[in-house]
Amino acid sequence: MTLANTLDLLMFAALCGLMIAGFPVAFTLGGTALLFAGFGALLGVLDVQFLQAMPQRIFGVMTNETLIAVPLFIFMGVMLERSRVAGELLEAMGRLFGNLRGGLGISVSVVGALLAASTGIVGATVVTMGLLSLPTMLRRGYDPALACGSIAAAGTLGQIIPPSIVLVLLGDVLSSAYQQAQLAQGIFSPKTISVGDLFAGALIPGLVLVGFYVLYQVLMAWLRPRSSPAVPAAEAAPSGRGAFWRNMIKALFAPALLIIAVLGSILAGIATPTEAAAVGAVGALLLAASRPEAGSPLPIYLTGGGAAAVLVLAAVADLRVARAVIPAGDMIAIGAAILLCAAVAAGIAISLRRVLRNGVLVEAMRSTARMTSMVFVVLIGAALFSLVFRAFGGDHTVQALLTDMPGGAAGAMVTVMLVMFLLGFFLDFIEIVFVVVPVVAPILMMLGLDPVWIGVMMAVNLQTSFLTPPFGFALFYLRGVAPDTVKTSDIYRGVAPFIVIQIFALAVLALFPDLATWLPKAVFGE
Repeated sequence: MTLANTLDLLMFAALCGLMIAGFPVAFTLGGTALLFAGFGALLGVLDVQFLQAMPQRIFGVMTNETLIAVPLFIFMGVMLERSRVAGELLEAMGRLFGNLRGGLGISVSVVGALLAASTGIVGATVVTMGLLSLPTMLRRGYDPALACGSIAAAGTLGQIIPPSIVLVLLGDVLSSAYQQAQLAQGIFSPKTISVGDLFAGALIPGLVLVGFYVLYQVLMAWLRPRSSPAVPAAEAAPSGRGAFWRNMIKALFAPALLIIAVLGSILAGIATPTEAAAVGAVGALLLAASRPEAGSPLPIYLTGGGAAAVLVLAAVADLRVARAVIPAGDMIAIGAAILLCAAVAAGIAISLRRVLRNGVLVEAMRSTARMTSMVFVVLIGAALFSLVFRAFGGDHTVQALLTDMPGGAAGAMVTVMLVMFLLGFFLDFIEIVFVVVPVVAPILMMLGLDPVWIGVMMAVNLQTSFLTPPFGFALFYLRGVAPDTVKTSDIYRGVAPFIVIQIFALAVLALFPDLATWLPKAVFGE
């Protein structure tokens, strides 16, 4: 082993050690890279000219249109959290399933899936469900471990069910990795994969995972009835059947409409993920402004209707104005579209004023800026780390290690999944995406594995990092809002079966890769 190979392994080990010790991730990434780059330059095994590529990498991050979706999806999630969509969903689903044994646990899993498809932010989902559902479940006699495990696991579904921040970041990294793999194989007109491909690929595995969660709740209710008792029927629907279904439709309509608008526009090919994220951000703003306490919802409904009317006009008429000759019918449609767009802009202005007045907008923007800054600073630090790691030849070391694994491509994939699972005990998903994935993904793709399947497998694996102690963030979030009567050991015991379910889901996805690859091919073609 050469000195450069030794330095790249030491650099990776030092990075893991410093992050486990609790040093800030972004500065640890950049600082470790600069420190070892200095050592390499002094020892004559690294050319400092490599570092001149760093400004170009930062500029590439700044001009990456795909990554614009990150702050937009974060804003959408924070705004929906503030608009109390989660509370209404939990109440409605609790009444729907509450009179069944295990019904509250089933409702938590279903609401977790719906919130994942409309917000995608794990922390907000876990905290909201912990505050609203956990006291109810404990009061109804649920086993504390089962209640905590159900909430923590359902809260992490935002990592795999699109639109997900993880899938956006992972899709951007895998797109570059796929092109690198093809160029390394002599393919100079490389195909690409997009975030939309990954969204489509993750949809079915995400729903399968929700099904496994629900099945576990049913099995626990059957095997241990006292762990998940039913809510009395009179309490499950106290207002009568008519009022019950009205409340159910009201609670489901807003998130369902937003899910259709965001995911539907991507899968239908109408919008890119970034454009769909903008739709989601505006939709969440309108929902927050349509709350009864914010004022009359009529202007917001008119705004939504105006936006829908513009889409209909765009489908039935040619709205392009840069034409030499415009027929009278198209001119009328263009004029109508201009008026509708003005009405939509006025409605958005009214919405902004309302959410600014009640303090929601300021807090949402602060949270969005804070989380986005964290993601992008980590991304820049990871870019510097990756640059120095490759300068030492670390990518060749990893390639040799994986290609020499017994079992070929399958053995390499198992090794990568195991390493990522173990790193998830100590590192956040962002560090793993930006540090590990760019190194191993091109090698796996060169071995002939499907990039979408690789991405979905990694996403499911990364989801587990939120549940694995000692640094699982979902555990911290839940511990922060759980009553004092709930022990930390209850939370750890509760998530253990769900970690097993995650591993089983990975095995199912490995045995049946079509679960991840069929929908992207059906929607977007080969």
